[in-house]
Amino acid sequence: MKNNSNKDLRVGLFGLIIVIAIIFVIGLYMNKPEPLIIQGEADASEVRISGKIPGRINLFLTEEGSQVKAGDTLVIINSPELQAKLDQATAAENAALAQNRKANKGARKEMILGAYEMWQKAEIGVDIAKKSFDRVQRLFDKGVIPAQKRDEAEAQYKAAVATSSAAKSQYDMAMNGAEREDKDAALALVDRAKGAVSEVRSYMDETTLVSPINGEVSEIFPKRGELVGTGAPIMTIVDLNDLWFTFNVREDLLGNMKMGSAFKVKVPALNNQVIEVKINYIKALASYATWKATKTTGQFDVKTFEVRARPTVKVNDLRPGMTALVEKTL
Repeated sequence: MKNNSNKDLRVGLFGLIIVIAIIFVIGLYMNKPEPLIIQGEADASEVRISGKIPGRINLFLTEEGSQVKAGDTLVIINSPELQAKLDQATAAENAALAQNRKANKGARKEMILGAYEMWQKAEIGVDIAKKSFDRVQRLFDKGVIPAQKRDEAEAQYKAAVATSSAAKSQYDMAMNGAEREDKDAALALVDRAKGAVSEVRSYMDETTLVSPINGEVSEIFPKRGELVGTGAPIMTIVDLNDLWFTFNVREDLLGNMKMGSAFKVKVPALNNQVIEVKINYIKALASYATWKATKTTGQFDVKTFEVRARPTVKVNDLRPGMTALVEKTL
C-alpha cells in the first residue's frame, strides 16, 4: 500500500515537472521579441527623354516595355517653323557668299574697260590742252595776246590734268577690286551666315531624339500628333542594369546598417527569394520625416535616414517597384 502511494507521488511529481517545463517554454516563446520588418523597394536609374525644340510628335519608333540600345531613334518631332528658319538662314548664307565672291572678284571686265577708255580720253584732253597752252604762252611772250588769254589756257590745261588723274584713279580702283576692309567685311558676313545655318541645323538634329543608354522604355507621355514644348518630357527609359533597394529607417533602428555593410533582404515578388545587398548610401531625410518626441523627458526626436543597398550579384527578373523586406530583432 505504501509502495503504491510512493509510486503515485512520483508520477504526480513528474507530471508537475512536465507541466512547469511546458509553461516555461510557452513563457519563453511568448516573451521572445518579435522581429521588426523594415520594408523598402527596388529602384533603378531613369533617363527622361525630352527635346530642345517645340513641335508635334510625328512618329514613335518604340513603345512602352520595349528594349532599346544607346543610339536607337526613339521619336521624330515635326517643326515647320524650324524648317522655315533654316530656309531663311540658307538664303542669307547664299547672299553673303555672293557678296564675298563679288568683293574678291573685283569689277567686271566691262567696267574696267570703260574706266580705261575714260582715262585715255582724259589723257587726250591733257595733250590738247598742253599744246594749246604752249601756243598761247608763246604768243603771250611775244606780246600778241593779253595775260587773261594766257591764264585761261593755263586753267584749261590744269583742269584737263586733274580730270585725267581722276580717271586714272577710277581705272586703278577697277583693276584692284574692293578694298581690304570691304573684303574682310564680306567674309565676316559669310561667317555670320554660316554660323546661323549651323545653329539652325543643330536644332534640326533635335527633331530626331535617340536613346542615350541601353534600357527599357517604361513610360511614354504624349500621344502621336500632340504638341510638345521645349524641354517637355516625352518618355522615360529605365536602366535595368543599375538597380538598388531603398529603405527609410529610423535612426534608432539603424543598428549595424553602416556604409559598406552587407545584409539580406527578401523579395516577395520573386517567390521570397533572399538577396544579399551591400549599403552604398546613407542620408538623413528632411525634417518632415523626423519622429517628434511627445514627452519632455525620456524621449527625443528621431530622424529618418534613407538607406540604399545594391545587390552583390545580378538578380534575374528584379524590377523597379518590387518590395524588399528586412527582418531586424528588437
